[in-house]
Amino acid sequence: MLWYSSRGCIGQCEKTGCVGERCFSHCKFSSDGASVDGPWYMQEPLYLRWKQWDCQSDCRYYCMLDREKDRAGSGQDPVKYHGKWPFKRVYGIQEPASVALSALNLAMHFHGWLSFFILLHYKLPLKLDKKPYYDYAGLWHIYALVSLNAWLWSVVFHSRDVDFTEKLDYSSAVAGLGYSLILAILRSFNVRTEAARVMVAAPLLAFTTTHILYLNNFKMDYGWNMKVCVFMAVAQLLIWAVWAGVARHPSRRKLWLVVVGGGFAMLLEIYDFPPYEGFVDAHALWHATTIPLTYIWWSFIKDDAEFRTSNLLKKVK
Repeated sequence: MLWYSSRGCIGQCEKTGCVGERCFSHCKFSSDGASVDGPWYMQEPLYLRWKQWDCQSDCRYYCMLDREKDRAGSGQDPVKYHGKWPFKRVYGIQEPASVALSALNLAMHFHGWLSFFILLHYKLPLKLDKKPYYDYAGLWHIYALVSLNAWLWSVVFHSRDVDFTEKLDYSSAVAGLGYSLILAILRSFNVRTEAARVMVAAPLLAFTTTHILYLNNFKMDYGWNMKVCVFMAVAQLLIWAVWAGVARHPSRRKLWLVVVGGGFAMLLEIYDFPPYEGFVDAHALWHATTIPLTYIWWSFIKDDAEFRTSNLLKKVK
């Protein structure tokens, strides 16, 4: 067994502040950032404390790198540490590829939402009260906010994986999937009255909220969470695909492209593999595939707004 596979490396590092020839100045500080051998003004820098790169974190990280280097030299595949693949940091960022791709997804959603808002209020006709004719506008605005929140916490979580950021990332992702499923049902079944929308949304909101509370307060069950997320994702993809064909929507090809692309992207979440060169794993590739799909998705939403507005105006006339 390799020496670095034991706890000896971490224990020795915490005592000496060094792994091999690498030594860490902040190993002179305790886990709460207070100096071990100096006054209060010798506290650890704020940016390091915020990112929680304390002595133990750095010891674990560099011991992991040394162990993986030895494993690679002996022809062995990478292994997970505390349930996570071994990634290489860049400027203190834990998963740089996923951070960059999550940020791009965030930007794509913001761009899509902004162009959707401009279309509704500046290009399409408005009612006398200056409100859009498109009766699903409010639901899509909420969808945009939920999506932006999910991708924001994805950026934060992949920058630094701690318990707090993990729970916010997982909770936001579940909330996004739950709301997307509700929206798929409401739009595909043409649910327009507020009372009917509440009746449809209430049980799904209750389920989503209960699942989030379970993950945060009882057990962070990754396997169960994966099943719940896959179920909600598959359900809404099937609903959109069937509705697009049955309703003969003029932009159904865009919707089908998103459904097929989303299905293939989901496989990357299910089929896990270690990060290539310590940077790009299956999850990062999933983030990459959702960038063009997000652009097409918002293009469909805008087409639907134009299509629905045109039909409503014909009925008014």
